[in-house]
Amino acid sequence: QVQLVESGGGLVQAGGSLRLSCAASGRTFSNEAMGWFRQTPGKEREFVAAISARGGTIYYADSVKGRFSISRDNAKNTVWLQMNSLRPDDTAVYYCAARRFINPVQVSVGYDDWGQGTQVTVSS
Repeated sequence: QVQLVESGGGLVQAGGSLRLSCAASGRTFSNEAMGWFRQTPGKEREFVAAISARGGTIYYADSVKGRFSISRDNAKNTVWLQMNSLRPDDTAVYYCAARRFINPVQVSVGYDDWGQGTQVTVSS
């Protein structure tokens, strides 16, 4: 099992930026694809972004393309989600997830381990 710890959430005004971090431990980070998902009350967990184990393949949800950027540093066992031009509908709990395969997928069932989540609130 891998342990994932997210940080960097908070309250920001619309148009602002936040950078989420996810620190991983417990398995070989460089062999695993990583993803970011988000969830609001009463809704299913929604795919945001994902990156392959070596960073060569990246996927984004249409709703965040051009505004969010996912990156990773395997030497630091960390993946980031840079969020720019934030909108009120980006408000959610954001989760980091690890997948025991090199290539990422865009569905939550494809991921094996999850962090505890970090709240992002965007005010209008």
